[in-house]
Amino acid sequence: MLTKPIKLFIIFALAALIGYIIFDSVSQPNVGDLRGNFKEVAMYRNANNTGPVVRIYAVTVQDTLWNEMEKFGNLMPYTKYGSTKAYFFREGKPVPSQLEPGDENFDASFQASCLAVYEKDANGQVSLIREPFRR
Repeated sequence: MLTKPIKLFIIFALAALIGYIIFDSVSQPNVGDLRGNFKEVAMYRNANNTGPVVRIYAVTVQDTLWNEMEKFGNLMPYTKYGSTKAYFFREGKPVPSQLEPGDENFDASFQASCLAVYEKDANGQVSLIREPFRR
């Protein structure tokens, strides 16, 4: 039979562990913690749940904060063997409202206002290309 102090210690230890788990769960970084006022404008995800999942985002940002853009991309969902791509546009400039799969994900008229593109490929390799459509 356990004594009262041992029971209280076990209860306190379990309560502390549960409290830590809850705190850790709600204090994870998220997009709202980033500078730049990121806003997701458009999103595409293929309906394929058995093969590679393709995710494409169009996001507005207030400034060219390259490190923050990469952090934003790293916070986006990613599926093993799938791909995640985020196009960044300056807030107030033309932004596509619809995205499509393939090599060209939006109308060419929006290319001039694209600041950067973040991509995480099927192998988990991350890249951030600044001004991808500049000629």
